[in-house]
Amino acid sequence: MNPTLKRFLAHRLVWPITALLVLVIVNTIARPSFISITVQNGQLYGPLLDILRNSAPLMLVALGMTLVIATRGIDLSVGAIMAVSGAVALTVISNSSSPGDLSTVLIAIALAVFVALLLGVWNGFLVAVVGVQPIIATLVLMLAGRGVALLITGGFITTITSAPYRFMAQGYLVGLPFAFYVSVVAIVIVAVLQRRTALGVLTEAVGINPEASRLAGVRSRGIIWGAYAASGLLAGFAGILYSSNIMAADANAAGLYIELDAILAVVLGGTSLMGGKFTIAGTVVGVFTIQTLKSTITFLGVPPAVSPLFLAIVVVIVVLVQSPRTRSLFAK
Repeated sequence: MNPTLKRFLAHRLVWPITALLVLVIVNTIARPSFISITVQNGQLYGPLLDILRNSAPLMLVALGMTLVIATRGIDLSVGAIMAVSGAVALTVISNSSSPGDLSTVLIAIALAVFVALLLGVWNGFLVAVVGVQPIIATLVLMLAGRGVALLITGGFITTITSAPYRFMAQGYLVGLPFAFYVSVVAIVIVAVLQRRTALGVLTEAVGINPEASRLAGVRSRGIIWGAYAASGLLAGFAGILYSSNIMAADANAAGLYIELDAILAVVLGGTSLMGGKFTIAGTVVGVFTIQTLKSTITFLGVPPAVSPLFLAIVVVIVVLVQSPRTRSLFAK
């Protein structure tokens, strides 16, 4: 094989981008309207715009999951944190005498995100300080978090009527969905912190070998703790977008199975589940791939209850391809 072609095919973003392009081409052939964009009242509409808007919560969660996986961890509690975040925000707004005021909405969002941050800090404490295995530490909150959300909402689905809050997920700014701008800001912040500072190198060092990093003077405990805190924070914002989209706090449905989607998006993007090397750009491509795949499944008429099966099959295939033994076979 030509050395240049071999290096090109070895790039981590080649196959994720190829998978995304194949999905787009297949959808376009099956329904040409897939790439059509219409303008109404200065706002852009179309299937591609729907993918940008609907992928925002998953994008936020996947960015946090990327940091956690880079430290050789996992966060199964992101869906529960989303549920708690939405429950806190809508409870504050519904109990307010002025649910339509921007100040009320901002206070509700700030409080909800702060609670989500605390939950992420708790996960980080269990993993980095106490030494609990990541899958066990986050499994605890995964199970207990939805119970907490139910306690906050009193066991009911809380609904509100608030234009400023609805704008978070359903509003438009300069022709594009506002939720898309939220995800772009998150991508930029995470990318700058991880790729324009030493934090990214330290995160990779901790993921590759935590003990060696500690002996080299790297505060691995702080890096791991910070990764889980960031994951909780981003999941909190994702919970705001989700609840804003349906204008309700549903503790049982909010963020359901999103941890599976996030892990799949991260791994599809080229980040190894073994920790160490990670790619923010790959995660972004992976998220759009997952969202496009969901759109394809919906178009094919597959029942929503069956769609996780297709995603699970993709997860198994990706994990097998990511294994060292499989990579060694392709390298020959």
